[in-house]
Amino acid sequence: MAKETKDYAKYFDFSDAKVISEDERGKKIRIRGRDIQILSEPDHRKEKQRGKEDIQVLYDTAVPEELKGIGTGKKYIIYTYGCQMNEHDTETMKGLLEEMGYTSTEERKEANIILLNTCAIRENAEDKVFGELGHLKGLKTENPDLLLGVCGCMSQEEGVVNRILQKHGFVDMIFGTHNIHRLPYLIQEALFSKEMVVEVWSKEGDIIENLPKKREGMRAWVNIMYGCDKFCTYCIVPFTRGKERSRRPEDVISEVRELARKGFKEITLLGQNVNAYGKDFTDIDYTFANLMDDIRQIDIPRVRFTTSHPRDFDDALIEVLAKGGNLVEHIHLPVQSGNTEVLKRMSRKYSREHYLELVGKIKKAMPNVVLTTDIIVGFPGETEEQFQDTLSLVREVGYDFAYTFIYSPREGTPAAVMEDNVPMEVKKERLQRLNEVVNEHCRMSNDLMEGKIVEVLVEGESKNNADVLSGRTRSNKLVHFEGSKDLIGSFVQVEITDPMTWYIKGNIVTTAVSSA
Repeated sequence: MAKETKDYAKYFDFSDAKVISEDERGKKIRIRGRDIQILSEPDHRKEKQRGKEDIQVLYDTAVPEELKGIGTGKKYIIYTYGCQMNEHDTETMKGLLEEMGYTSTEERKEANIILLNTCAIRENAEDKVFGELGHLKGLKTENPDLLLGVCGCMSQEEGVVNRILQKHGFVDMIFGTHNIHRLPYLIQEALFSKEMVVEVWSKEGDIIENLPKKREGMRAWVNIMYGCDKFCTYCIVPFTRGKERSRRPEDVISEVRELARKGFKEITLLGQNVNAYGKDFTDIDYTFANLMDDIRQIDIPRVRFTTSHPRDFDDALIEVLAKGGNLVEHIHLPVQSGNTEVLKRMSRKYSREHYLELVGKIKKAMPNVVLTTDIIVGFPGETEEQFQDTLSLVREVGYDFAYTFIYSPREGTPAAVMEDNVPMEVKKERLQRLNEVVNEHCRMSNDLMEGKIVEVLVEGESKNNADVLSGRTRSNKLVHFEGSKDLIGSFVQVEITDPMTWYIKGNIVTTAVSSA
């Protein structure tokens, strides 16, 4: 039997909540002895509406002078769940905290502030966060001055916020994806009022430039846009991240140039749907293809992007990507299902035929392209025949890797009210069969690399062996090889000797050879 969806209704019972005061700043309520300052709270109805007000681009200073010393001598930890967008948000929060004087630690008992940057894509991501909150409760009891915060996509969900208010009253701050820049003010409010502070904006956020970021390593994320207007029926992101809004090209290009100056070796351009970049501009005609063409001319060795939507992947972009140079030949192209009828129910707005035609165009323009994808199995109504269509599409495209998932309903999405009529044991069995086909193609692709010499960006030591280094090729394949630690952060040429399914082994070659 399929797993029952969670009943969040019990968390909406605020019969024991008392309103202490209410003014233009929000309201103060008391639940089970804890005062809660609600500056703004998530509203699912508002999140479904696409605001007509113009998105503003703001260039204000993020941390005012009077808040720069609040964290002096104090330490922070941020736990990040979910996608690269969350990783990038964490870099911003670290930058804000460090401008306030905080320093990072990995030791929980040393921390003065712990933030959970959460993901709402799948139910098990939420379960992990609530499990973590349970562990942190003891730490908060030992150290009442510890500030605990929950932010990210889960915070944008009404049911989640209400559950925290009811069951996890020891949390100090809840804020969402649109108001990360407000973190210094929320910390100030929580420290001085000693109350839980809730500030979750349901309106789409403005674009805040000039936010500090703490980036580590030689790879950097660069947000080019926020939000999504696609409304796939299974996805909560359009509600948690708001409508599509693109950063101005001059701001993106300026950030990339600065990263090049600082010596970063690789950047990944981020957006929920990067192919829609620029479609919201009313004063200029400037698309994702234009942006990639401009960034191609900046002296940074590797440029990647994620995630793209097949519906918006146009010929102009293919033409630019085919120019190569620092634009790598790896494209992540989520398909979700190989069956047109299922794609329709998912509201993906393309057919199997359209997707395969797009893949054909990309392969013709870029013969050495490496494609990866996302696939959901067990979507409501998926039959065995429809699942077979997914398997045949995977074989036809020949992906080098796929992120595969069992469908799980997300509260508030259209798919959540569809009959989830594929039994869990069938979903698991389909996932296993899908993974076998994906792994087979991944191994075949890796086998073709034996004897080739490839360019590898050395990222660090292997997790299992300090004498072995690991890095990635331009096509994002993981390579292990022996070498000295001083190579970390540089490009080396590696001859592939031993292909495996998940990674490939090789030996460093002394002569510089162009990458294969």
